[in-house]
This record gives sequence, C-alpha cells and structure tokens, in this order.
Amino acid sequence: MIRIDSDQDLNTLLTLPNEADIAFARRLRGDTVILGAGGKMGPTLAQRLLLALRSAGRKSRVIAVSRFQSSDAERELADTGVETVACDLLDPDSLKALPGVENVLFLAGRKFGSAGDPEVTWAMNTVVPAQVARHFRNSRIVAFSTGNVYPFTSPERGGSVETDALAPLGEYAQSCLGRERIFEFYSKKFKTPCLIFRLNYAVDLRYGVLVDIARQVYDGKPVDISVPAVNVLWQGDANSYAMRSLELCESPARILNVTGPETVQVRRAAEFFARRFQRGLLEKGESQGLALLNNAGVCHAALGFPSISADELMEAVATWVESGGASLNKATKFQVMDGKF
Repeated sequence: MIRIDSDQDLNTLLTLPNEADIAFARRLRGDTVILGAGGKMGPTLAQRLLLALRSAGRKSRVIAVSRFQSSDAERELADTGVETVACDLLDPDSLKALPGVENVLFLAGRKFGSAGDPEVTWAMNTVVPAQVARHFRNSRIVAFSTGNVYPFTSPERGGSVETDALAPLGEYAQSCLGRERIFEFYSKKFKTPCLIFRLNYAVDLRYGVLVDIARQVYDGKPVDISVPAVNVLWQGDANSYAMRSLELCESPARILNVTGPETVQVRRAAEFFARRFQRGLLEKGESQGLALLNNAGVCHAALGFPSISADELMEAVATWVESGGASLNKATKFQVMDGKF
C-alpha cells in the first residue's frame, strides 16, 4: 500500500523510474522533446524520463517545451536538469526554432473551454499537430489522445478496443479525432513512426476522477452518477507507458488504448470514500448505463500491468484528501455526457 504525505513525496513517486523505464532508456537513441510540457502531466513525465536516462548512464537531452505561463513549472524543470524552451506552438516561426530531435512526446491540446471558444480548440487540436508533424517528420512521435473519440458503451462490454468504430460526441472529441487523423496523414506521407496514445483518466492525487469523487464526498457535495463507471490509471504508470511507447511507434500510425485494467463503479468509489471519511453520501443524476471506457489489454500485453491498482489508488487519494493535501482545482468533468466541456 502506498502512502504519500507531501508534495515532495508525490513528485518523487511520480518521477521515479522503474526497471522497465531504465531498460528502455538504455535502448533509447537521441534526444527527446516534450511538447505541451507545462500541463498537468508534462513536468513529471519529463523528470521521470531524465532520471531513467541518467540511471541508465545516458547523457541524452530532455527538452520541455511549453508557453510556461507558470514560471514555477519552468523553474522546477530546470532545477532537475530538464532543458526548457518557451514556445507558442500556434506560432509557426516559434515552432520552426525548435531543435530537430529523434523522439517527440506530444502532450499539447485543449479541452476545457471548448464549448465557449471552439475555434481555439480546433486550432490547438488540429493546426498545431499539422505544424508539429511537418517539423518533426524525421522523428518518432507519441501523440496523446483520449478515449473521448469512442462512443459511450455499457460497462459490461469491457470497454472499447482500438479497432472499434469511432463516434466522437461534441466539438472537443471531434477535434481530438481531427488531431489523430492529422498525425495519421503525416505518418503515411513522411513515413514518420507514430503512436496515438488514447489515455483515459490518469490520476495524480491533486487531480483526477477519483480525486473529484473523493473531494465531493469529503465536502458533503452530491456525487453525479449519470456516468456509472470509469477507468483510472496512476499517473506514474501513465508516465512510464508514455515514454516507453516511443518503441512502439509505427508507420502507418499505431493506436494504443492506455488505462488501468479495472472498471471502477462510480457509486462504489463514492461509497468507499463515504466510509473512509465517515460522511453521508449524497447522489445526483440518473445513470443511463453508458460510459466512456477503454480496454487497454493491448497496452498491458506490450508494456506490463500498472504498478498501482485502482483500490490502492483510492486509498492513497483518501489519505491525501483527508490530510489536507493540495488540489489543482481542475475538475475532470467525467460525468459530462453531451460532449460540452
């Protein structure tokens, strides 16, 4: 059972490479650029990759690229040895100044606010990928995507698989499919090895679906059960999968679902937190029996099972919330069923 008592402990666990990461780092050739590295996942991914490389005795560079609206994130990365470059990926001239590298992890994108400014969402999720795919045509690219491109499905079905027909609901999900198609197009055009990384609900103790549910219960707020089930994955495992996916890149682009093996029932999670916090449970909404769920069996066969189970993750979240741990105050909106974010 994991126990995390401070931001420092959390960062250490998120960034500590495992044996598979270090073995991968020994094989990795060339430098790596992480685009969109200033977001929720980018900083710990960059640090974990750098630590894996150094543990493997490699001197390759890890370059974190972002607008870096928070100077704290840029300073934190620089202090750990990750190189940082401030760049607006929508600006072609700024993008052209980025160094050519062998490996690219593409994390840039826009979700929240999509309903209010859809044109910005489409620009970030399709124009930027086109510019990036052209600039890094000679690299390997892991492009982050989402399970939102799939249709809602019954939890009993076990989640969507990579070969299922797509049915993105709403402009955010549609633009994410647009991002995928752009990378697929240029992967074929330039023979660029690429992997579409369809990640569903990574959980850092400061944010994530389980954090949303736990904080609602702890604060005495109702939990929305309109979406009855979710997939979750410890962000440390998501970091590990992301970097090691560079070895799975292909042309034409490969698709990979990335999440944990469990299907977590929202009501069950809420009941767990209610017992843990000794709180009454309030619910709202009515389940339609449908959810956005991924089957990540292919990922687990290729990269191994997550190091932390959903039950362990719920316990860690409960301890964090109960002890007054920090929050990023960024709700996942997992309960949204109309595609409007």
